[in-house]
Amino acid sequence: MSQSSTTVAVKILDKEYLVACPQEEQEALLRAARHLDNKMREIRSTGKVFGTERIAVMAALNITHSLLERDTMSEATSSLLKAMDDRLDEALGTPSDS
Repeated sequence: MSQSSTTVAVKILDKEYLVACPQEEQEALLRAARHLDNKMREIRSTGKVFGTERIAVMAALNITHSLLERDTMSEATSSLLKAMDDRLDEALGTPSDS
């Protein structure tokens, strides 16, 4: 299955960027660009960070931090569920899959 690529125009902080993207990923790219644009506008509106490059770096750090927190919570949740499953198996006398 070939992925035909097309160029998509995204606008971030009123500047247009052309990005090559497989057709089936266009909507995800546009959502990501809107999210980044919103984060950058939030940072710019504080008046504490100047320059597009610095605003972009701060937005990238904030987004990355959120993703890493979510991953950490997912790992912790998985560990907790595994421990609960093991205890249930123990209590019911069911052999564990581990």
